[in-house]
Amino acid sequence: MDTSLWYRNFGELEARGQSAIYEQWALGVADDPELIALIDELPLQKRQPNLVFACARLLGAPEGDYPRFRRWLVQHWSAVVPEAHARSTQTNEARRCATLLPALALIPGPLALLEVGASAGLCLFPDRYSYSYDDGIHIDPATGPSEVLLQCTTAGNLPGPVSLPNVVWRAGLDRRPLDVRNAGDTHWLETLVWPEQHERRARLRAAIRIAAEDPPFLVRADASELASLAAEAPSDATLVVLTSAVLVYLPFAERMRFVESVRALGVRWISLEGVRGLPTVRAALPDDHGSDGRFVLALDEVPLAFTGPHGQSLDWIAGR
Repeated sequence: MDTSLWYRNFGELEARGQSAIYEQWALGVADDPELIALIDELPLQKRQPNLVFACARLLGAPEGDYPRFRRWLVQHWSAVVPEAHARSTQTNEARRCATLLPALALIPGPLALLEVGASAGLCLFPDRYSYSYDDGIHIDPATGPSEVLLQCTTAGNLPGPVSLPNVVWRAGLDRRPLDVRNAGDTHWLETLVWPEQHERRARLRAAIRIAAEDPPFLVRADASELASLAAEAPSDATLVVLTSAVLVYLPFAERMRFVESVRALGVRWISLEGVRGLPTVRAALPDDHGSDGRFVLALDEVPLAFTGPHGQSLDWIAGR
């Protein structure tokens, strides 16, 4: 992908309305040949705006206007490069559970959840959060309201009833899993939250507290180890593989091998990926909607809804 276009699309389609700082930075970089040349020295998967910006902020980049950020980035680029090589955008947004929940409700329980690209595993706790959908649906755990309330706007005919799943086993794969009990890991998770998103940061901290009470079983491995971990799931539960904004980081051939491995397991698969993440899902969409930065929720490669990338919206399309 052309790096300049990548940053422009990020600024106009993802950051706009979500972070004025990231929008300004991304559009500034897009029109800055000198910085594009520096970023192009990174491997393709390390050029991502989220990653470059988060690494810079981790190292102390000022959260202000683009000229000030640019001066800092040029001066400190030699320090940003190794951070970008060592890290990845493990944005563990618990609010994505608000868009996963209607798909989970379609699967008979009890459920065993296995997330690929789990980061710290915060999306493995859909049964521990409270939910509020703008059509009047409010759901709390059986133990009472959670300190994590996931709010989501909806459109289309959301199927009902939407209820919390009975999760009896939860595990995840990640090339670099993050530990919710490790201060350095949680600081990185907080840095991945965009600058002005204070509510999102507070939600992250609350989700981390919930996960720290019963940390998920996370394995340091890549997607090729899916079958090995799946074999550990209890046989009396329905195994559900979850992927959330992870397939874009796999080269296409590796991505297709992963798809075949999920199919071979014969499990249920909930994916929440960009429009171009899965060819079968994209081909089944009523229209592409690929230009507005939304994700697609799919169950077993059948598209169900368009969603906001961070779980903020759910536009149900199944049955239309």
